[in-house]
Amino acid sequence: MGIQVKKIWLLSLTLISFGMPLLFKLHSSISKVPNVAPSPPKTITYEQRTLPQSVVHILSIPNDRRFLVTVAIADKVATVEEFARKQQVKAILNAGFFDPVNQKSTSHVVIAGRVVADPTDNERLVKNPNLKPYLNKIFNRTEFRRYLCGETVTYDITPHNELPLAGCQLLDAVGGGPNLLPELTSEQEGFVDQANGRDAIGSNQPSSRTAIGITDDGNILLVMVAQKPNVRLAKSGMNLSELAAFMKTLGAKKAMNLDGGSSSSLYYNGKTIYGKLNLVRKPIKRQVKSVLLVQENR
Repeated sequence: MGIQVKKIWLLSLTLISFGMPLLFKLHSSISKVPNVAPSPPKTITYEQRTLPQSVVHILSIPNDRRFLVTVAIADKVATVEEFARKQQVKAILNAGFFDPVNQKSTSHVVIAGRVVADPTDNERLVKNPNLKPYLNKIFNRTEFRRYLCGETVTYDITPHNELPLAGCQLLDAVGGGPNLLPELTSEQEGFVDQANGRDAIGSNQPSSRTAIGITDDGNILLVMVAQKPNVRLAKSGMNLSELAAFMKTLGAKKAMNLDGGSSSSLYYNGKTIYGKLNLVRKPIKRQVKSVLLVQENR
């Protein structure tokens, strides 16, 4: 009887001695899930790049439902600062072309699904004999559009005569031109006519410029090219070919030119930057007709 108890006792010790390492091994193989911090919320980013001939101001608007890029128009004309006083917005960029004499838009503008500016109604434009050969091209210039597709907001850059996206509601649009990417269409949109020496906006000359682009991941790029005070004015800024190449370096797959020159202006974070300089190298604070607004939905 004593011998059997001793055998049982020795067997128990053996099991315990072999089982402890196994238990430790099983326990040590259970890994704890680390505490991973959530990704920071997407936000607007601002960048300033100083180039040899210009200073470029870049806003990147993330493809996020918290931000909207919309359109606004003034009854007459106003600076982007004056637009900012009336709008609760994050940023403002000048947009479409206009006639400074009658203060009417020469670009198509749609706001909240309603046409608010039609260049065919601008008598100084349609009755100008010098522009008559180009009117069909002028009326079909490139525009930036905002759609509502179901519950999703979508942006596009397209000629005016292009039909809206199937199954989507056109909310906003503002014309400009020419298209920059995927190709530069200065002649197709009536800005340039090489045969007759026409270059309506100095496409081939350096100047202050304004542009908007859309990246592959749906981000919106707002770009304002400002002249540099220490560079001769005739050499300061970008031409449209240079602007197109620059937009491509930012990752834009589609991009369009907006009203530039003295109209080039950007409001962001309570500060306004004007792109065109006068003869004494001071910024020109020009009033404009239409703008792009960057709004934040809380």
